[in-house]
Amino acid sequence: QVQLVESGGGLVQPGGSLRLSCAASRSIFKLNDMAWYRQAPGKERVLVASMTSGGSTTYADSVKGRFTISRDNAKKTGYLQMNSLKPEDTAVYICNADVVRDWNSGEFNYWGQGTQVTVSS
Repeated sequence: QVQLVESGGGLVQPGGSLRLSCAASRSIFKLNDMAWYRQAPGKERVLVASMTSGGSTTYADSVKGRFTISRDNAKKTGYLQMNSLKPEDTAVYICNADVVRDWNSGEFNYWGQGTQVTVSS
């Protein structure tokens, strides 16, 4: 069963905005640290943004001031708000999170399937 499901990708013009979602499976008890990565065609996967369970965030220099990572713990869903999008933001965006699978389990790491973001005029 898929543990993390991404949505919200699509085609947008330069300067536009998209909001990506990363929803945990109903079987997941709790999200801990989470992050968004991206991989452009022919390029290596890179870290875009991260957030700890305590709310501390980090961003890649290329997206600072334009992207915002957030989460809704009650919904067990993470988000990436992307504004002022540029063609170089075009990539598959992939969610990653540490999770607790039940009330007394340890922590496990899962990856989403990825969602395509294309920025083009």
